[in-house]
Amino acid sequence: MKLDILAIAAHPDDAELSCSGTIAAHVKEGYKVGVLDLTQGEMGTRGTPEIRLEESAEAAKILQLSARGNLGFRDAFFTDDEAHHLEVVKIIRKYRPEIVLANAVTDRHPDHGRGGALASKACFISGLRKVTTELEGKQQEAWRPTYVYHYIQNNYIKPDFVFDISEFWEDKLNSIKAFKSQFFDPNNKEPESFISSKEYFDFVEARAREFGHMINKKYGEGYTVEKTIGVKNLFDLK
Repeated sequence: MKLDILAIAAHPDDAELSCSGTIAAHVKEGYKVGVLDLTQGEMGTRGTPEIRLEESAEAAKILQLSARGNLGFRDAFFTDDEAHHLEVVKIIRKYRPEIVLANAVTDRHPDHGRGGALASKACFISGLRKVTTELEGKQQEAWRPTYVYHYIQNNYIKPDFVFDISEFWEDKLNSIKAFKSQFFDPNNKEPESFISSKEYFDFVEARAREFGHMINKKYGEGYTVEKTIGVKNLFDLK
């Protein structure tokens, strides 16, 4: 299967928190979108790897993803090195996306910046025909996505562009809530975490409203770019 967009995320729920509105909008337009989680989030304060995988599957249904996978890298300890690059390259070459959405270039959790750098480098390496990879016993062809866009996460980063998700706010919220072990639940007896308070959802909405306000819309998701975006028609800019 060829994907149009592949979101690469350090942890299950990173994509939902940061770019699920963008995903939902493109799925509605008929594009094929997938998510690749690098880790199972096993170092998180709440939940287990098994629970996180179940929640990821539920979120995938809500967002109507064409594919979702998990590479099982070590949460909090994966490195930005050749072995990890090549595992991501295999997935990029498998799905051949035109666009990759990646973690923030820097953030509160060091896995986010490291995951963003890892995804970016893997996208470049994937286009090198002399870098050989095999998947399911078959030699893969080189493939380089046209664009890599980094979504913005916990820390504020001035976006290079904002995507209007006003129509897809409920889809975003529902996909986040699929991760029941991680977010506010008065019946959850596990220790509190940075994201488990009721107020955290207020922050998520405030950030979406802030980015939406920047483009005169209700809700938005912000991105930074690695290379200058070119346009052929000034009226494409809204």
